[in-house]
Amino acid sequence: MNQPQMRRREWMLHCSACVVTLAAAGTLAGPAAAQGRTEGSAAPAKAPRRILVLGDSLSAEYGLARGSGWVALLEQRLKTQQLGAEVINASISGDTTSGGRSRLPALLRQHRPTHLIIELGGNDALRGLPLKMTRENLKAMIQAGKDAGAKVMLVGMQIPPNMGASYARDFENSFKTVAQEEKVPLQPFLLAGVADRADAIEWFQGDRIHPLAKAHPVMLDNVWKVLRPLL
Repeated sequence: MNQPQMRRREWMLHCSACVVTLAAAGTLAGPAAAQGRTEGSAAPAKAPRRILVLGDSLSAEYGLARGSGWVALLEQRLKTQQLGAEVINASISGDTTSGGRSRLPALLRQHRPTHLIIELGGNDALRGLPLKMTRENLKAMIQAGKDAGAKVMLVGMQIPPNMGASYARDFENSFKTVAQEEKVPLQPFLLAGVADRADAIEWFQGDRIHPLAKAHPVMLDNVWKVLRPLL
């Protein structure tokens, strides 16, 4: 086992296997983008990009000041780089893949996203839910996003070995399997560069599960590497 893996394991061993208490998640939807207009001989403007983020507490700013989570930082980066995209944060603390699957159809109809980021599964594992069900839910959400015309990316997660090393390993590999089968890009581990730091404990809130605000720019960079080519 190399040193980053050892550090990640140390962080995982500190994590509690309890289910994260459901908390209200703020929506970071920006104002609706104005429709493109033609002017003179210019070509018609493209439809505005809308990025829908479907996640759990790691995306819902659990324990953080509003506007400091990676999804809010994504919206800021898009504006800074003048990429012209609206971000809708539909993340809910404590949500599972089953919850996301049931919520997604209405969200797709309401927001008509051009891009869908799925960051769910961690709470499935903390509850010890069957991994087959988690994979099926992830696939269903990906297919729903594609059917709605959105470009989909999947964000992976890792868990402590409280449920056994085999379960933890299979859980991590589930994201890779789904991404390969559905042919969508994958960010393998949202907390890479945070949970595997030598001082990882200093980057998490008191529960040792949820990252502090200073970790969220790193989390954004992890997502950005995969999302940017899709824009």
